Amino acid sequence: MSRMAGGAMPKPSEQAKAAFTNLVPDEPAVTVRPMFGNLAAFVNGNMFAGLFGEDLFVRLPDDQSSPIRKQGGRDFEPMPGRAMRGYVTVPATWRTKPAATTAWVTASLAFTRGLPPKAAAGKKAAAKKPSGAKKKPGAR
Repeated sequence: MSRMAGGAMPKPSEQAKAAFTNLVPDEPAVTVRPMFGNLAAFVNGNMFAGLFGEDLFVRLPDDQSSPIRKQGGRDFEPMPGRAMRGYVTVPATWRTKPAATTAWVTASLAFTRGLPPKAAAGKKAAAKKPSGAKKKPGAR
């Protein structure tokens, strides 16, 4: 069984980190930062790709992720049985097939760039408050 003791997250190798960093487009709107001991790439605050151990995952709509699954990709499940909807783990050959991998990352970036920007962490609580009746403009 490949479960890690104590539910620890898998860690990527330095080679996987370097390969991932090279795949992520170098644009001002794109950031790469650590996430659960791995690396993830974000655009406008939304995650579009990342590493989970040695695995690469991308965010795509179902019609674009379906062909990836047919090539050996699978649902991204950071916890067994708990797939993250909208994310797909690409085939394990992602480092040896750079053309396909670059296309998947590029498509993921384009798709995620079209999503509404995510609010900063400190603003989440305010954004989640239920809204009552609509207020008049300028009302407090």
